[in-house]
Amino acid sequence: QVQLVESGGGLVQAGGSLRLSCAASGRTISSYRMGWFRQAPGKEREFVATISWYSTYYADSVKGRFTISRDNAKNLVYLQMDSLKPEDTAVYYCAGDGTTATSGYEYWGQGTRVTVSS
Repeated sequence: QVQLVESGGGLVQAGGSLRLSCAASGRTISSYRMGWFRQAPGKEREFVATISWYSTYYADSVKGRFTISRDNAKNLVYLQMDSLKPEDTAVYYCAGDGTTATSGYEYWGQGTRVTVSS
């Protein structure tokens, strides 16, 4: 079992930056496919970014503004969010998958709230 705990959310003005962290415990996640998702009030959860051991991929809505990265030595995954917009307001979730599947995630965190004021 893998436990994922997100941190780093908060209130920021439009144009500002935040860095979210996802701390994994229980297993080493260096080979895991990791992702970030978000759910805005009244909306369905949506994909934000993913990182495998060899590539990254982003939703069009965040491309060029958000950066996903990982520190395998510390079992951490990050989401650097720059040029934030009010529409980025959401609860952000970290997810991880250690299988050979190319979609879907085994493990999910509880989320961290990000609020971007205009």
